[in-house]
Amino acid sequence: MDLSFGEIFLNEFLGTGMLLLLGCGVVATAILDRSKGLGGGWLLINFGWGLGVFAGVYVAFESGAHINPAVTFGLAANGTTDWSDVPAYILGQMAGAIVGAVLCWLAFKEHFDIEEDPSKKLAVFSTGPQIRTYSWNLVTEIIATFVLVFVVLSFGNSPVDIGPLAVALLVVGIGASLGGPTGYAINPARDLGPRIAHAFLPIRGKGSSDWGYSWVPVAGPLIGGVLGGLLARAVY
Repeated sequence: MDLSFGEIFLNEFLGTGMLLLLGCGVVATAILDRSKGLGGGWLLINFGWGLGVFAGVYVAFESGAHINPAVTFGLAANGTTDWSDVPAYILGQMAGAIVGAVLCWLAFKEHFDIEEDPSKKLAVFSTGPQIRTYSWNLVTEIIATFVLVFVVLSFGNSPVDIGPLAVALLVVGIGASLGGPTGYAINPARDLGPRIAHAFLPIRGKGSSDWGYSWVPVAGPLIGGVLGGLLARAVY
């Protein structure tokens, strides 16, 4: 079904906004001071992001629910999405990511206020490497996003409609298996949009937005997404 620029933008805006509200929210739940979920751990974060994807895919289903510029570029490279539609997808995704992050901050405002560690405040919004080596951090993001896009396109070969739940579980699996080094952005909007929100929001004692690292979770996923789309086009 052909959709207008505005229809694509709105669906991707709403879906990505839901993804980021729930995704940033589970990180805030697990790490911010005096949260009831404090100390919930890595698997809680993995499942929270997976369920955020589940919700976001349903919300944006009409536009194909890319909710991720790396998926959009991968599908365009694959020939599934028209390149002429890419700007509508990207703009909707970026706007939704910023708004979703802002809503998360509002929901956890008092916890941001009492949290003393600036690095935890930033971690709610954006990813960061455990070992900062930009070249290897880039490789990690390329590999993880390649898995995302290639496997999502592989779902099309299933004899049954496996739907959004399969994508959600894939994201959980990527986080559990490949998320340790960089926090698995696998989505430029997921990282850049909230990082922009972190920069302009009046968060008490927030510290740096770490712009020096910000190019890695943008470039890595875009490269990995295109590679995944091209390989899927070649083999399916």
